[in-house]
Amino acid sequence: MITISVSPIAFTIGSIEVRWYGIMIAVAIVVLVLWGLREIRKGVKLPYDSVFMAAIVGIPSGIVISRLLHVLDKWDYYSQNPGLIIGGDGLTIYGGVLGASLGAWIYSRFSHSFQFSRLADMMAPGIILAQAIGRIGCTLNGCCYGLETSLPCGVVYTNPDSFAPIGVAVHPTQIYEIVWNLIVFGVLFKLRGRLKPDGSLFLIYLGLYSLWRFGIGFLREGTSFLFGLHQAQIVGIIVLVIAIVFLAWRTRWVKAEE
Repeated sequence: MITISVSPIAFTIGSIEVRWYGIMIAVAIVVLVLWGLREIRKGVKLPYDSVFMAAIVGIPSGIVISRLLHVLDKWDYYSQNPGLIIGGDGLTIYGGVLGASLGAWIYSRFSHSFQFSRLADMMAPGIILAQAIGRIGCTLNGCCYGLETSLPCGVVYTNPDSFAPIGVAVHPTQIYEIVWNLIVFGVLFKLRGRLKPDGSLFLIYLGLYSLWRFGIGFLREGTSFLFGLHQAQIVGIIVLVIAIVFLAWRTRWVKAEE
């Protein structure tokens, strides 16, 4: 078994605890913005300010939708504690990605210079890379942990500040996802410029990640949301079906020079 004893709290400022999770999320956002700027510098025909506008619009909308999905998932608790509905202690990566995408898409409806589909394709590999970085924070935080296991790859959290059960071997679902995300990053990186129309690569990203979230849900600790499945699994099925339909309907393979 693998033991994780590191404290999820990186440091404190007075009474404020700064966790490794928050630090890694901040690093992930920076990496994502730098990825977009790198791609434009290498030739993607988009203005630099489109990356910054996507961040300005996407970050708050991502936080809102992420929090909303968390509250709906834990509604039994929040219905009894309505004063805690507004807060930042419960966020979901899935909600963050979908919320940021929705916010950027809505903004594109009001700005003709903001090309959402092309930007989404450009950012897709960077998004999944940023998610892998974010899951490092989850690993240290002890959140998003898996079911109890006796496999040699199981992890045991020993720090009392961890969100995972202390002294119990669980599936390292966060590490599983880091590996999957890096594989998807490689796939998306190789497919750049090979699919038309714009937005197709982003749909593949959504499909592959949704497929993962549905499957890993059977190994992750969580509450039953509908039909015995977790909320992320239900959302994953919906997003996966939508992605497959649009890919089958519109997407075509092109040569690199085309």
